[in-house]
Amino acid sequence: MLALNNIEVVYNGIALVLKGVSLNAETGRITTLLGANGAGKTTTLKAISGLLRSERGEVTKGSVELDGVRLDRMPAHEVVRHGVAQVFEGRQVFENLTVEENLVAGAHTRRDFGRVRRAIEGVFDTFPVLRERRHQPAGYLSGGEQQMLVIGRALMCEPKVILLDEPSLGLAPLLVAEIFAIIRRLREERGLTVLLVEQNATLALDIADHGYVMENGRIVLEGPAAALRENSDIREFYLGLNEAGTRKSYLDLKHYRRRKRWLS
Repeated sequence: MLALNNIEVVYNGIALVLKGVSLNAETGRITTLLGANGAGKTTTLKAISGLLRSERGEVTKGSVELDGVRLDRMPAHEVVRHGVAQVFEGRQVFENLTVEENLVAGAHTRRDFGRVRRAIEGVFDTFPVLRERRHQPAGYLSGGEQQMLVIGRALMCEPKVILLDEPSLGLAPLLVAEIFAIIRRLREERGLTVLLVEQNATLALDIADHGYVMENGRIVLEGPAAALRENSDIREFYLGLNEAGTRKSYLDLKHYRRRKRWLS
């Protein structure tokens, strides 16, 4: 199990961004982290993957553990070796490298080239369109194909846990549905543990087993995904539905004030 235990994150030695965050992502399950822009979701993922240091951030309190092993004291490449891979918001492919070269880059912590070749074929089996594009520069792929590529690149290190940051961002609805179906399939077929950061709460709660809601660097609500879908605050603020189950207007949402009982 991936566990965050009351962590605090500080940037540049002064800016407190995460304020005692605790969450668990259970083995073989999809856990989603919801929240508005600036709530601290991406910082939470970087606290797990070890990438805070590249942005002058650090975990100053608490711990991040995977199966009882502390990750927060490791450099990022060692976190990868211990089974955690992060897929970034905005896809971030190596545009001038081919699809296959991007996948090889994802296996940078591995030395067995035979296993690397088998892993590439496994990615192509999961994403057949990438096999057709294997010799094309990644910058020429569509947005959906690039999203498949970065997920495939993360799979190259054979992770236990995959961290997904806004996989639906900038994609057409049909492509979003395909990507989320793939995420579900990876959990079912590979037994992957998935921690999903997503602003599209409807999609996230549809595929997740458990969910957390974050505001201003704190977890303010958590529970089974099915229960969160029925929570009146979640339905109104994140799903845009009123008590009758009909969608609210943009003007209503703009002036909606979240009930602070979440923090009590």
